[in-house]
Amino acid sequence: MSNRQYDLIVIGSGPAGEKGAAQAAYFGKKVALIEREPVLGGAAANTGTLPSKTLRETALYLSGFRQRGLYGVNMSFKEQVTARDFLFRERQVQQAEQRRISANLKRHRVDLLKGHAAFVDGHTVRLENRDAPPVDLTADYILIATGSRPFRPEVFPFHDARVYDSDTILNLHDIPKEMLVVGGGVIGCEYACMFAALGIRVTLLEGRDRLLTFLDAEVAQLLTRCMIEMGVDVRFNETVTAVAAAPAQLTATLASGARLGADTILVAAGRSGNTDTLNLPAAGLAAGKRGTIDVNAHYQTVVPHIYAAGDVVGFPALAATSMEQARVAMVHAFDLKYKTKVAPILPYGIYTIPECSMAGETENGLAQKGVPCIAGVAHYDTNARGQIIGARHGFLKLLFAPDTMKLLGVHAIGEQATELVHTGLVALHAGATADLFIETCFNYPTLGELYKYATYDALGRRAKLRGESQAPFDPAAEK
Repeated sequence: MSNRQYDLIVIGSGPAGEKGAAQAAYFGKKVALIEREPVLGGAAANTGTLPSKTLRETALYLSGFRQRGLYGVNMSFKEQVTARDFLFRERQVQQAEQRRISANLKRHRVDLLKGHAAFVDGHTVRLENRDAPPVDLTADYILIATGSRPFRPEVFPFHDARVYDSDTILNLHDIPKEMLVVGGGVIGCEYACMFAALGIRVTLLEGRDRLLTFLDAEVAQLLTRCMIEMGVDVRFNETVTAVAAAPAQLTATLASGARLGADTILVAAGRSGNTDTLNLPAAGLAAGKRGTIDVNAHYQTVVPHIYAAGDVVGFPALAATSMEQARVAMVHAFDLKYKTKVAPILPYGIYTIPECSMAGETENGLAQKGVPCIAGVAHYDTNARGQIIGARHGFLKLLFAPDTMKLLGVHAIGEQATELVHTGLVALHAGATADLFIETCFNYPTLGELYKYATYDALGRRAKLRGESQAPFDPAAEK
């Protein structure tokens, strides 16, 4: 059996694997990247991040959803949307991303090896491929970036072609008339919105008493209201205890005793780390709950020369953070004197309809810490750009420290919320106060102006709480 020596072996070509490999190779390290799937990119390129966001845009386009608030007319493009229509653009974006990843690895002279990887010992990984004899690869450092897969609760008959998870939903054969979405997390909410936009009757089950508990409560409340207005039947405190599969229909029995019929079921019950076939014990490692690997602040495992990054280490399991985790890991491994930590404040983007995004603290989180705050809110429907695009719903909320007016948190829901949040994110990193937004001249008409008026609102509320006769400005005149 042949043996190859590297400075670094990376297992997995998703966001963490690609960026970790490129980071080390950029600084002259000899790198091998192993991918077991026939395509590059992991879940981000093939089943998760990019495909789901592309499908969202496709649903908005094919349904004419964005045009419904304009000119008082229905601008629907098609009466009947087919699965081929729905998935066409997703396939194009997916293939373009796969080509980009391949080109990036080639540009950095990373050896791309196809096959299954498993540990032989702490420094050796065995590569097995049906078309070639096994090869042992040895390296000073190893980065585990194997990603995750959907968790499949046993209660659901996944052998039935009508029962999907968030990966297999991309193989949808026909657009169903009605769909049951189980799980009101990020993935469940995103898919419930996009299918509802296509005119499908969607029922969304959430085991808790609200959607997306990490979001600002008012954002989550408005999102729920918007989903209900779209026709989504949102049911809280409900779980599925059994599923009966008949030729005509699937029937789910709920813990409450209720029964729901559906043409299709999408199960969004979280994800599990892809570690079960890595033979982790041979390297002195063990997976935790749902296959995740514990790491320290440098993304080292309990074996110091073995690192892990991305979904396989658990929360937050975002493509953007996965890339940064891998870069930090490789800088630490090779002492590159470059990026030493992942940014302490991370943005979160939820591509529902409407979009939601946040960075920094929430009001509830600050209250639990005993930290006071002043909130300022500006609504899309009072913003000139919001009026132009026909945004009936949406707002930007800013949280400030009452004494210094230092920005503490940014929360947005509405069109382009995941873009809008970045202005606040940069301000949070800079430790900015309300003065930044008051003094900044924003383009008109833009959604960016919401920052100025949310800040005015917060200053006005603070003045009222202090019993001041008037704020040091006139928000009404500004508006």
